[in-house]
Amino acid sequence: MSTQVSSATATHTPGAAPVPLRLEVVTVPVADVDRAKSFYLSLGWRLDADISAGNDFRVVQVTPPQSQASIHFGKGLTTAAPGSLDRLYLAVTDIDAARADLLSRGAQVSEVYHYERGPGHSGEIDSRVSGPDAEHPYSTYASFNDPDGNGWLLQEITARLPGREWED
Repeated sequence: MSTQVSSATATHTPGAAPVPLRLEVVTVPVADVDRAKSFYLSLGWRLDADISAGNDFRVVQVTPPQSQASIHFGKGLTTAAPGSLDRLYLAVTDIDAARADLLSRGAQVSEVYHYERGPGHSGEIDSRVSGPDAEHPYSTYASFNDPDGNGWLLQEITARLPGREWED
C-alpha cells in the first residue's frame, strides 16, 4: 500500500472555477424505517424530515451532531439491500469522548483500534491492534453498526493534513 498526500487544489480547466459540490445526503438502506429512526434519534441525531406519500414512499432524514451532511432512509428510496453499507465515516476530534457518548446512548461500539503497518512501516497493513495510533493522523478508529448492520466508523482527526480545508 502506498500513501499519496497532496496539498494541491482540485484540477480544473484554465479560466474556469470549479463549481462547489457539497455532499448533502447519503442513502442508508434499512428494513424497518421506524426502528432505524428510533436508533439514530437515540444517538442524538437531529430529525430533519419524515415525509410519506402514500403506502409506497417514505423518507426520513437525520443529521449527526454538527455535521454538514445527513443520511436518509425510508421506503421506496433505494434497491440496495438493508445493511449493505459499510465504512460510513464519522470524523471526531476525541474518539474516547465520542465512543463514550455513543455507548451511553445504547450503541454497541468497538474498542478503539488502529492497524499495524508492515515491517519498516512500508505502508502495508498487517493487523488490527487495540488502542490509538500515536504515529499516524487519521488512523485511529472505533466502529458500530445500526440495527440493520450498516457499518459506521468513528475516525479520530485531531489535525487536518495540508490541503484538506476548503478555502472560502
